[in-house]
Amino acid sequence: MKNRTLHSYVFIVPSLLFTLVLGVYPILWALRYMFYDYPGYGVPQFIGLANFTRVMNDDVFWQSVVNTFVYAAGKIVVTIPLSLLLAVILNRAIRGRQVLRAIYFMPTIISASVMSIVFGIVFNSYNGILNQYLMKLGIVSKPIEWLGPDYAMVTVIIIAIWGAIGNYMLLFLAGLQNISEDLYEAASIDGANTPQKFWYITIPLLGPILQMIMMLVITVSLKGYENIMVLTEGGPFGKTEVMFLYVYKLFFPVSTTNANVQQIGYGSAVGFVTALIVGVVTLFYFAASRRLNKLY
Repeated sequence: MKNRTLHSYVFIVPSLLFTLVLGVYPILWALRYMFYDYPGYGVPQFIGLANFTRVMNDDVFWQSVVNTFVYAAGKIVVTIPLSLLLAVILNRAIRGRQVLRAIYFMPTIISASVMSIVFGIVFNSYNGILNQYLMKLGIVSKPIEWLGPDYAMVTVIIIAIWGAIGNYMLLFLAGLQNISEDLYEAASIDGANTPQKFWYITIPLLGPILQMIMMLVITVSLKGYENIMVLTEGGPFGKTEVMFLYVYKLFFPVSTTNANVQQIGYGSAVGFVTALIVGVVTLFYFAASRRLNKLY
């Protein structure tokens, strides 16, 4: 018995060390520097709550919060229904459905950086593939600035949706395949049509997995910034600046942004407030999902 217990701890220790070193320690390190003015070099200067006062008056940060919720809402509203629709279609006995499932799932395993570079070529304002086809077909008379102030947010949302639907489609497929065909046959005998079977059988029985997918989409959307960083760096004029991208810039500044000086102390404070916002949204969703549980 002792040997079995020892073996169990041996297997647990590597994962525990990995979590402590790469998970817990960075959080504690950032929590400490929230109260310091620290540009990444020299001696940190304790400034108390000054960083949080600065956060409350940081217009760029609060605009990034608004942009984050716009980005998340656009992604959620389209991704979940589209993923469910694809799952329902590909759950039927149609020719080539396995190939189609693989094709739709493929974007999930592509690097966000690579995907963004490819879409940057597609949506390029002047020699992009999309504009060339639109002009050749006569749909538009001049190139559209897809990454300009008017369309940049819509463009990054479209790219995020393209990269996400395959993953959630697969989860919906797993849920659909656990629903017994006997229920649909019984409903057909009772005279139910296809929309009624979908609304009164499919949706309620997908309830638990739908709640899980909603949680994943919300948290991933609020934390997402990779494709935006590659495509626009938060521009133009802050139109696509999102919370976690702003935090990233404070820790790892680039010369083309407004945060071109490393600000570890302030970045830690902004990161903490950002985590609180995501946490509050998550708790709100958990509270709402408990009420939804009563419907199933």
